[in-house]
Amino acid sequence: MNYGKRKASKRQKEITSKNAMQGKRFGVRLFKAFLLLLIVACVSVAAGGIIFMKKIIDDSPDISPSDVRPSGYTTFVYADDGTTEIEKFVASGSNRVYKSIDEIPENLQHAFVAIEDERFYDHKGIDPQGILRAAFVGIKNGGHFTEGASTITQQLIKNNVFPNFVSENTFSERIERKLQEQFLALDIEKQMSKEEILESYMNTINLGQNTLGVQAASKRYFNKDVSELTLSECAVIAGITQNPSGYNPITYPEENAKRRSKVLSDMLDQGYIDQTAYDEAIADDVYTRIQTVNSQIGEDSPYTYFVDALSEQVIDDLISRLGYSESQAYNALYSGGLSIYTTQNLALQQICDEEMNNPDNYPWLTEVGISYALTVTRADGTVENYGSSHLRQYALDVHGDDQGLLYSTEDEARAFVEEWKATIAQEGDTYVENLTLTPQPQAAVTLMDQTNGQIKAMVGGRGSKTTSQSLNRAYKGSPRQPGSCFKILSTYAPALDACGKTLATIIRDEPWHYSNGAPLKNASGGYLGDITMRKAIEQSQNVCAVKMVDEVTPTLALQYARNFGLSSLTDEDEVESIALGGLTKGVYNYELCAAFATIANGGVYNTPTLYTKILDHDGNVLLEGNKETKTVIKDSTAALLTSAMQDVVTYGTGRNAQLDNMPVAGKTGTTDHDKDLWFCAFTPYYTCAVWGGYDENKSLTNIDTQYRFRIWKGIMSRVHANLEYRDFTMPASVEQKTVCELTGYLARAGSCPAVTEYFASGTVPDEVCPGHGEEEEEEEEENTNQNPDGNTTDPNPGGDNEGNETSNPDPPDPDPEQNPTPEDPTAWLPYRRGFYRINS
Repeated sequence: MNYGKRKASKRQKEITSKNAMQGKRFGVRLFKAFLLLLIVACVSVAAGGIIFMKKIIDDSPDISPSDVRPSGYTTFVYADDGTTEIEKFVASGSNRVYKSIDEIPENLQHAFVAIEDERFYDHKGIDPQGILRAAFVGIKNGGHFTEGASTITQQLIKNNVFPNFVSENTFSERIERKLQEQFLALDIEKQMSKEEILESYMNTINLGQNTLGVQAASKRYFNKDVSELTLSECAVIAGITQNPSGYNPITYPEENAKRRSKVLSDMLDQGYIDQTAYDEAIADDVYTRIQTVNSQIGEDSPYTYFVDALSEQVIDDLISRLGYSESQAYNALYSGGLSIYTTQNLALQQICDEEMNNPDNYPWLTEVGISYALTVTRADGTVENYGSSHLRQYALDVHGDDQGLLYSTEDEARAFVEEWKATIAQEGDTYVENLTLTPQPQAAVTLMDQTNGQIKAMVGGRGSKTTSQSLNRAYKGSPRQPGSCFKILSTYAPALDACGKTLATIIRDEPWHYSNGAPLKNASGGYLGDITMRKAIEQSQNVCAVKMVDEVTPTLALQYARNFGLSSLTDEDEVESIALGGLTKGVYNYELCAAFATIANGGVYNTPTLYTKILDHDGNVLLEGNKETKTVIKDSTAALLTSAMQDVVTYGTGRNAQLDNMPVAGKTGTTDHDKDLWFCAFTPYYTCAVWGGYDENKSLTNIDTQYRFRIWKGIMSRVHANLEYRDFTMPASVEQKTVCELTGYLARAGSCPAVTEYFASGTVPDEVCPGHGEEEEEEEEENTNQNPDGNTTDPNPGGDNEGNETSNPDPPDPDPEQNPTPEDPTAWLPYRRGFYRINS
């Protein structure tokens, strides 16, 4: 016991000793220092965090409601009735049709809120409860954070603001974006109502199948306006949001069905629907309807030739008329939400489509043409490009075939391509190949309202169109030589308009040559002696045209041709051969149609246009269609040319294009070796230009040069079937006089073969013909039908003899009634003189 007291006393002394007290004080001080350092560290971290967060917030972009509203909208294209939608222009990220919150059904609004942000109407932009829930679930799952906590407001900020500001490549960048997103969500909630935020969100979100926003999705999956969606359909669309590919109701209906069930269950739990509505929606066989709609809509088909040309014209006009850059013009068309009101008449377009693809309108020989492009990536990474020219050269070198891109069948064409590919193939190659097979010969047509320049229909080729922006022979894809069509524009128009010539002007048709000594001949090989300009136009005599262009001068000829709006002409075309359409580059079908439409419109040119107006996304007029209207020739000149071209169709080279119920004025064009075949003609209603030929410039001699007329007549007879008869009218600036058909002077009563001719006021001849004896008339009659060798020839045995080649009558479609021969004088006489009104 005493021992214990002594031990305790000793222990007390040890504790209270000086050394012990010093050690204790040191420990306390050390602890305090540690605690102080900890506090300082915490304060420093907190301060650093505050500074870091402040910097992130300061780096956040300044936003307003306009910044979070979606951009990039579908452009709609309408027919000439102003209401029928014919096409949509959609770039990636732009297939969106904006709908206001009032146009979106409440069931769809509630479906998105229920599945994406159940406390949307309660929070201020971020959802703390949702953040804690997502964190808890993530920790519980071992750090796998599978549940999101972003509110609808945050999703809107992320979709519409941050793609323009932040590229998230690292974890720190993701943290930075998330903090900015939350800060901006709080900020934008102060500036916008919940309804405005939800409206912007539902017009922004990706809903699969290249659709953005609920309206585009509603049309794609159900082919109905969003306002017409049922509860079940609303749940389908809302279920797509989290994974647009994986929950696509077309390709993954089972996965979407699971998601739809959750949407409906959440709507039921949150009080948006009752049990009856839930049961009805769950029982709905909605996916069968989706597949039915998908089979009807299917994949997007290529744009038509008309729409291809429209897109090109709109982009060109945005650049040239409004000063857009090329990128700005493209973006405006494909994602600017424009409304384009076109000139296309669907009924007339259908007629053109049907006639252009009617096999009965084409030659007996149909071949298959190849258009080819190949990119080869070799095993070592080098890239080589090949095209149609390589196939053509191979066919020439190996097979001696100068038409190496034409074959009898598609199988033969494909076999040839494979044969050629074998010659360039190497081990390890990868190919990107584009092979297009088209029926040949081809054709193109433009149909225009001459009163305003509006193109009502356009077809740029025969056969199935397999790709957008393919070769458009009717627009700017394929300029072709116009042949004798050009005589009207380059030669006879300026001769009548500015050089004092008349339709009664006498031109001697005789053996001739160009000024450089090159020989010149008529298609028939014969000559008609002294004939009027009217007759020279009717029979398309080459010598007369070249003689006249020498008087007009090639300079004035080119000036007039350019005034007709032919943009492909060059300074090199200022030569004598411009009279016969021998051009450096050729002409575009639609521009040649517009040139003849100018004559039909009394000499007033209208820029050929494919649209009447374009509205921007807000409904303001951006562009109006007709860019230029100008007088190219006098109304009297237009009337005289129209009268002469009526004779071309009634008695001359265009007889196969006559209509039963409407007058026609037009001009044929045929180039060397029958490689290009044209017929450009108009009625009092419409102008139509048809081109025919091989893409590879193969001759149509002895195949069929008449099919241009079958296409033109097939189209125009149907176009005019129910139209009231109209006649061409003469303006007050034109008068009639009786003249001698042999001299062009005023006829002497009783001694001249007299005709009544039209004249522009002030151009009536003032000289009276001295008259002709009986012998003189007989001699003239005899000379008219002789060639240089003295052999009698029919000036037009085949009904289409023009250009610079000898006539080659076509084996198909013989028509003795419309093709009189020299052996049938009773048929020839009325044909030769039928356009004259005989007075004596």
